[in-house]
Amino acid sequence: MKKVLFTATVDSHIKQFHIPYLKLFKEKGYEVHVATNGMEEIKYCDKKNMVSFERNPIKLNNLKAIKQLKKIIEKEKFDIIHCHTPMGGVVTRIAAIKARKKYGTRVIYTAHGFHFFKGAPILNWIIYYPIEKICSRWTDTLITINTEDYEIAKKKFKKCKDIRLVHGVGLDTSRFERELTDKEKIEKRRELGIKKDDIVFSYVAELNKNKNQILLINTIKELNKEIPNVKLLLVGKGALYEEYQKIIKEDNIEENIQLLGRREDINEVLSITDIYLASSLREGLPVNIMEAMYKGVPVIATDNRGHRELISDRKCGFIINSEKEILIRIKEMINNSKLKNMIKKEEKYRVNKYLINNVMKEMKIIYGD
Repeated sequence: MKKVLFTATVDSHIKQFHIPYLKLFKEKGYEVHVATNGMEEIKYCDKKNMVSFERNPIKLNNLKAIKQLKKIIEKEKFDIIHCHTPMGGVVTRIAAIKARKKYGTRVIYTAHGFHFFKGAPILNWIIYYPIEKICSRWTDTLITINTEDYEIAKKKFKKCKDIRLVHGVGLDTSRFERELTDKEKIEKRRELGIKKDDIVFSYVAELNKNKNQILLINTIKELNKEIPNVKLLLVGKGALYEEYQKIIKEDNIEENIQLLGRREDINEVLSITDIYLASSLREGLPVNIMEAMYKGVPVIATDNRGHRELISDRKCGFIINSEKEILIRIKEMINNSKLKNMIKKEEKYRVNKYLINNVMKEMKIIYGD
């Protein structure tokens, strides 16, 4: 029986993005293995392996992880290994060097957004760029998910002979198909303490420095001075939850901003959202924006490569560079219904190529090669 191994630093990455691909291999008769640093049960996985991956590249546990993974690879003799996440990719490719030569194992790496990019801190280039360049020589197929990363890889990673651009991991729209009735929207707004005339913004992301929700908090604080009936729904958990809660209370904008934590009702939240705001500093290709686009919610997003890949300024949402600019674009979106409707229409059209069925076709070609 043929065998495939998927690796990533954490369980959540596999569960969030790669279950359809585990299912694909299972249906094709492969024995499916997964290696992460967690112990969660994963659907369509025949064998789960606990490996001491660490996100931090200087943690010694990553050396231990290389040894652990080498043993697994030597024992199982995989036909294909598909690795994900920065350190999951580094550890796996080092561990698989011998297997590529000895067993003909094919090693595929998906870069979900290089840490080095135009405008990135110089330290990111010093640390991550050399590592990725070295590991590219032990990569049979390197998959990038945005144009900027693809162009960097083609130019800089000459040792990797097969570099592809794929439209993300594939947006699974199954939980977004159902349209809420007007009555259900009213009920959801009531549940969240939102009045009939309130203008609703939302952002679904982990509460951390990179996602930069502080920009949105400050924006709502300023916007509230002119338009009191604004509501911002921040969906997600994270290290900055308590800090943001404190800032919101001190700024006396508790009526305008809700920290909703992790939610299972994203479809409902997006269904009552008037404008989607995305504030992150760095993105590879954000699924949360795809979800908003699919639901026809106009997007205003900060300027980074992942957002630029999805949003064309004014034609398909707005790309902004400052707090001042985001305030201007929000007001423009509120006051220009013609522009808003044009953007919604363009978003629905553009998101099509990122849907799971279309990305799956791209990946089948790569796996089939």
